[in-house]
Amino acid sequence: MNDHLRTALSLAAHGVPPLPLREGKVPFGNCPACAKNACGGRPNMKTPGPCSCPRPCHGWAAATTDPDVINSPTWARAWREAAGVAYHPGGAGLTVVDLDNAEAIAWARASLPATRTVPTTRGEHWLYRGAMQGANAVRPGVDIKSLMAYARWLGNGTGATAALPDAVRVLAVKEPSPARRAPQTLTVPQEAHGGECRHRTPAYLERGIGMAVQRITEARSAIHATVYRTFLAVLSTHGRCGCLTEAHTARLFTAAQAKGESPRHCTDAWTNALTTLGL
Repeated sequence: MNDHLRTALSLAAHGVPPLPLREGKVPFGNCPACAKNACGGRPNMKTPGPCSCPRPCHGWAAATTDPDVINSPTWARAWREAAGVAYHPGGAGLTVVDLDNAEAIAWARASLPATRTVPTTRGEHWLYRGAMQGANAVRPGVDIKSLMAYARWLGNGTGATAALPDAVRVLAVKEPSPARRAPQTLTVPQEAHGGECRHRTPAYLERGIGMAVQRITEARSAIHATVYRTFLAVLSTHGRCGCLTEAHTARLFTAAQAKGESPRHCTDAWTNALTTLGL
């Protein structure tokens, strides 16, 4: 039993699904029967299929905690040729924030809660407790590896593993592409039935706008996503009752522009939020 196989079995015993990596830090290629997804893919992949290939095919989707599979004859050649071990973070209920350089590390230290940290060749892996959809290049030098992804196993690291924070989740939020040409003037939806606020309390709206402005003002990263999500939240609550005025919208736009957003981006984000909600 070589060191990589021994590491993999140890990870599996602790509920972390491993897989072998070949030279170049990538998974082994699919077998001929699975090449170009001819087998239909594994059931837990993005496009589910019937594949139950016993070999380590389909990258992250092959990761398993079953020691009989890991130590099987069909995986033996891969372990003999392996250059490293990877694991499926989402399968272990984890999210890895992959920081690829010193600038990314400095950003994480200023923006994210401290957690278990594993040194890498060029940077660090920050591990959080909780799974989410993975995404690459969420900001310069930063990838998120969790569901439908693999990460290299580089040791246990140091520190306590913190719960996955919203500051990481929001990094993977992508705004929709503009669905229509941005209007030249701001539009405020009006309800067909007289426009009276269904909450019937002006203070409710004022408190909501104040909280939205505060959310934008206090954002330290992912400003684009924060602005869009905030506009979406405001419109989902008040977009049909006719209580929003252009003065309210101007407050939100002013807060966003103070964080560096352009007037055009604010208008696009507002329009996209309207389109998403069907307003």
